[in-house]
Parts: sequence; structure tokens; C-alpha cells
Amino acid sequence: MIISMKLHSTPSEIEEVCQRIRDFNYKIHTIEGEERVVIAAIGVGDTTACLESLEAMPQVERAVRISAPYKFVSREFKKEKTAIRVNGCEVGGSEFVVMAGPCSVENEKQIMESAYAVAEAGAKVLRGGAFKPRTSPYDFQGMEVDGLKLLRKAKEATGLAIVTEVMSDRDVELVAEYADILQIGARNMQNFALLKRLGAAGKPVMLKRGLSSTIKELLMSAEYIVAHGNKDVMLCERGIRTFETITRNTCDIVAVPVLQELTHLPVVLDPSHATGKRNLVPALSRAAVAIGADALIVETHPCPEKAISDGAQSLHLPTFRQMMSDLVPYLELWKQSRLAETPVAV
Repeated sequence: MIISMKLHSTPSEIEEVCQRIRDFNYKIHTIEGEERVVIAAIGVGDTTACLESLEAMPQVERAVRISAPYKFVSREFKKEKTAIRVNGCEVGGSEFVVMAGPCSVENEKQIMESAYAVAEAGAKVLRGGAFKPRTSPYDFQGMEVDGLKLLRKAKEATGLAIVTEVMSDRDVELVAEYADILQIGARNMQNFALLKRLGAAGKPVMLKRGLSSTIKELLMSAEYIVAHGNKDVMLCERGIRTFETITRNTCDIVAVPVLQELTHLPVVLDPSHATGKRNLVPALSRAAVAIGADALIVETHPCPEKAISDGAQSLHLPTFRQMMSDLVPYLELWKQSRLAETPVAV
């Protein structure tokens, strides 16, 4: 349920409503605006009786059901977009954010060269895998802690924020020591023990859509994280598995505007995994900006032909630089569109 308080309700009036909600065995989550407070009531109880009781209270403007099964992440719960602060930039705000770097951290020279190049080209976040979930148990599994230390060194040298994957609930605290954004890969989208642990991580999370997951399932996974205490979640469309084989995955690009309509969380597009082919990445990146994504996450490498993982979809650093230049006119239109959006006051 969503309960909207009347303008300038006093703290005691708000607490009276909260206590009434608790009496019906619902949990409370509040959003405080400049003039108005909105309360979300989550749980299983007698919704009809609770709504009727709340609507009878003089300080309540209205009380309505949340129809979506995902409560906290829905636009019904929060009309305005969530903007997530990350190391001086804002994902979901007035700036389009590009995250870039290699699939895997391989050595110091490789990650430092990548970091300097993507920072110079205009990226705000460095991506790089220290822990790698691979289809084959014989493939490179990542440098693990040593990789995290190299990412920290790259951040100290360039000022870039760091996004890297966490694969296990046991590693959340470790990865959170080094990363600014904790990435949850497609294979772990429904690892519910991991999602619950991320609720207490204290760091923003980028949740990638599963290989064969629906948009509703993606939102329900995000709900796990938010419901367990972490509001800073961004959603990543990275392509889904279909009958098509010409590309690595099929980019469900319409998921971007659909998610923007259904949720207040920022939406990221991963053109590298969505296509699996570096020659398609720049075109899909332009499309991501044009269709209203909040950010991109792109794979780059100093020498993709020698990359340990995902070389075929990684951009050469000069190509990434050119792509960033080519995005400029699209980003101008993106900014105009974002400024034209009228925020909804709470």
C-alpha cells in the first residue's frame, strides 16, 4: 500500500499513521519530500481493512494498493527517478554515465593502460572482473583479491569509480572494500542468498538481467535487494537467450523504455554482452542513448586479440575513444530530453 500524507503533516501525525499500519502487521518504508511524506506498507494482512482505517484518518490524503508484485522498485511507490551517487557522478540523474574496461583484470599493465584510456575518453567508471563466472571450469576464473587490489590502484591513479562482480554472498564484504558498484552477473540474478546479503552491503548494486529472465523476474530480484535495506540498485539489460545465433545474445532494447516506465531505478545497457561482436557495440551504444538508458557498460582492452576473456566483444581503446566522440550529438539530445522531464514532487 502507498499512503500519502497531507501537506505539512507533523511528526506526531505521521507516527500515528505508522502505528496504525503496524497494528495491521505491515512493515513501513517512508519517503520524505520537501512538503509531503509518503509511506509504503509492505506485508501480508487485511489490506481492505487497513486501507479503510487509514483513509478515515484526517492527516491522510489518500491510501491505495500497489498493484505490482514488486513494491519498493515500482513507479507506484516512487514516481521520480532514483539517482545514485557514485564517486562524484550520478547514475540516473542529469548525466549519462559510461562505464568501461576489460572483461577481466589480467595484470597491472593491462588494467592501468585501460583505466587511463577510458578516463581520458570520458568514462566515469572502470569495469574489470576480479572474480569471473565462466561456463567452463577450465577457463580463467579471475585474479580474485589480487585483481581487486589492481582495481584500487587504477582508481587511485585515475579517479575512476570501480564496478566489479561479486559472485558469492561470502565475498560481498570483501568486494565492497574495493568496489564502488557491486555487479551481479546474469547467472546470479536469482541467487537470493546473495541478493539478501547485498541489501546490507552499503554500496550501489548493478543487477544484470538473467539469460532467460523476464523483466518481471528482474524487477523481483531488485526488490529482494531493496527490501533488505539497499535502495541504490541499477538494472542492466545485457541481452537474453533466444533462437538467434548470429549474435552472442539478443539485445532486448525495448526493455529500456519498459523499465523506465515500470521502475524508478536507473537502467544500464551492456552492448558488449548483448552482441558479442565489437563491430556492433558502437551502433548499439548510440541506440541506448537514443532510447533513454541512463548509462552504458562497455568492454574495452588494450589488445583484444590477446584478451584472456571476451576478446571478440571488447573494443580496441582507439575505437572506444572514437565511439565516445560519436556519442556527443546523441548525448546532447539525451540531455534535452532529460531536462524536459517534469519531476513529480513528493
